[in-house]
Amino acid sequence: MAVSALDRRYMAAAIRLARWHEGRTGSNPSVATLIVREIEGAPVIVGRGVTAIGGRPHAEPQALAEAGELARGATAYVTLEPCAHHGRTPPCAEALVASGVTRVVAAATDPDERVSGRGYAILRSAGIVVEEGVLAREAERDLAGYLTRRMNNRAHVTLKLAISKNEKIGRRDGKQVAITGEITRNQVHALRARSDVILVGAGTAINDDPELTCRLPGLEDRSPVRLVLDTHLRLPAKSRLAATARDVPLWIATAAAPDDPRRAELAALGAEFLACDAHDGRIALPELLEDIAARGLSTVFVEGGAEVAQAFLAEDLVDRLILLTGEGVIEGDAVNAPVTRTTVPETFRPVASMRYGADQMDEYERA
Repeated sequence: MAVSALDRRYMAAAIRLARWHEGRTGSNPSVATLIVREIEGAPVIVGRGVTAIGGRPHAEPQALAEAGELARGATAYVTLEPCAHHGRTPPCAEALVASGVTRVVAAATDPDERVSGRGYAILRSAGIVVEEGVLAREAERDLAGYLTRRMNNRAHVTLKLAISKNEKIGRRDGKQVAITGEITRNQVHALRARSDVILVGAGTAINDDPELTCRLPGLEDRSPVRLVLDTHLRLPAKSRLAATARDVPLWIATAAAPDDPRRAELAALGAEFLACDAHDGRIALPELLEDIAARGLSTVFVEGGAEVAQAFLAEDLVDRLILLTGEGVIEGDAVNAPVTRTTVPETFRPVASMRYGADQMDEYERA
C-alpha cells in the first residue's frame, strides 16, 4: 500500500502530539503513536500515546491500551522506529505485533544500535506492512536532541541571540536593555520549556542575575537544568541562580579546585558541579557536551552573551540558531552581535521566519 495524503496527515498529527512532553522524558525521546482504523467507512483515531513524563511507559503501549481490540486490523503511526530490545519493558515492536495491527507507518529511524532496523524487521517478519520515512525530516527536527546524542555522543545545541536593530546584543557596562517585546520573550520561555538544559556564562549570570526559569502560566514546572560556565567559580552565593538551586537544578561547570571553599558554599545551597578541563582559561565545550549527554540529557539552550556564543560557533558546536531581532537601538558602548540575519554562516539553512509584533524571529539549522 503506497503512502497517501491521509498517512501524511496522521503522521503530522503524531508529530504534534510528541511535542507535548518535549524536555520531560528523561533520557528517552518524546515519541507519539496514533492507532487509526476505519469505522463505518471513515478513518478514526482509536488510540493515542506519547512517551510518559520520565520516559516510561513508551508511546506505543499507551496507544494500544487505549485502542484495545480496535487495534486489530488498524494502522499505527509512530514518530520513531519502535524499540526492539528488552529493557525495563518489553519491545514496543512486539507489542504492536501482539495487538494485531496490520500496518505501521513510521517517520524517523532510531539510530540506537539495539533498535536501528531491528524494530522494522520484527514487524515485517510478523507480516505487518511497514512504511518508513513518512515526514521523516519533520520528525527528526523535533527528535534532534535524541538523534544527536545517539549519533554524535553529545548534546544538541540551540543558540539563541536577541539582537537590536543596530545589530548589538547588550551594553558593555552590563546595564539591562530591553531588545524585544513581551510576545517574543514569552516565546523564549516556551523554548526553555522544551529544553533539557539552559546554559549561560558566568558574566551573564553575574551581570544580569537571571533566574533562567520558565515563567509562562502553567509551565512553571517545566524549567530545565540551569548550567553556568564558571571556570574560576565566580558565581555569588547571593545570586538568584544560587538562591533557587533547591527549587530548580543548578549545575556549575568549573575548573576550580575540589577544595575551593566557594564550592562548599554553593553546594550548601543545592548547586551541583561538573568538573571540567579548561583551555586558555575557558571550559572545554566538546567534553562538556559529552558529559551532559552521558547524564542522559539531550538538548542545551544557550542564552549566554557574545563570548559564549562565539565560543560555540567557533568550535562548530551549534546545531540550531535562533535570532530574535527587535526594533530597539542600543546606544553607547555596546556589544556587537556575533552573528546576525545577514551574516549567518553558509553551514546553516533557514527553516522558519516569524514576526511577533515589531520583532522578527528567524530559525536556522545545520545544512
